[in-house]
Amino acid sequence: MLTNEIRALIENHSAGMVATVNTDGTPSVSPKATFLILANDQLAFSNIRSPHTVQNIKNRPNVEVCFIDMILRKSARITGTAKYIEKSEADPKLIEKFKNAYEDYLDAMSGFILIKVNNATLILSPAYDLGLTENELRETHMSKLNNIYPDQLS
Repeated sequence: MLTNEIRALIENHSAGMVATVNTDGTPSVSPKATFLILANDQLAFSNIRSPHTVQNIKNRPNVEVCFIDMILRKSARITGTAKYIEKSEADPKLIEKFKNAYEDYLDAMSGFILIKVNNATLILSPAYDLGLTENELRETHMSKLNNIYPDQLS
């Protein structure tokens, strides 16, 4: 389900925008930056400060997550079904994976959201339709970022 290109995108840009559904049916989108790929059809992120997202998932488990590479103008849209697990009830192997990836945040994690992936789609910018290459996009967008933060360059 997760192609090598999608897996690389998620691993390199692990902050995902998680869309859930509110009680009144409106969408709710929240950034989560502790994603892990657990299997070819399963993702997870931790609950640090996400009471609204967790409640939405408990009531309506359908989610969509978008990961984006702002430089190469590629994104991955993941659609799936989520389940919340309290940290005290989580498999020790899962906790160990989060410890290995996000040790500084482990004590703040109160639980984990597991997402069974139903669909994974790679989305490319229309710039590729115009014939622009990854190298051209990389140069253009890195230049833009460097202009935004010129004092931070070493």
